[in-house]
Amino acid sequence: MSVSRVHFSSLSVHWATPKAIYDALDKEFHFTLDPCPILSKTEFAMSWEGDRIFCNPPYGPLIERYLQKAREAVCAVYLLPARTDTRWFHDYCLQANEIRFLRGRLRFGDGKGRATFPSMVVVFK
Repeated sequence: MSVSRVHFSSLSVHWATPKAIYDALDKEFHFTLDPCPILSKTEFAMSWEGDRIFCNPPYGPLIERYLQKAREAVCAVYLLPARTDTRWFHDYCLQANEIRFLRGRLRFGDGKGRATFPSMVVVFK
């Protein structure tokens, strides 16, 4: 999985997946598709049918749209901000098979500092 250069400002919705997180999850779930490489324009056009998905979507208003696609996949694993007060958390994440809240704050991609928000892994099987 290649990681593109990302702007780590509060205005950015793109957060490059930490390699150690991806590698550990891939070892467990054996991903066949990452539909959200940084700055991709085609993630909604492709089918997730039959795939084992890793999805670290842009952290903005489109998160819900990505979560809706989980039902297409054999398995869909999301790296998301732990925003338990949102509608998408209650409507989708609470229906997942598993939610793993990550301890501490992640250091995304080549970012120098840690994220300003907690993170979680949400698993749909």
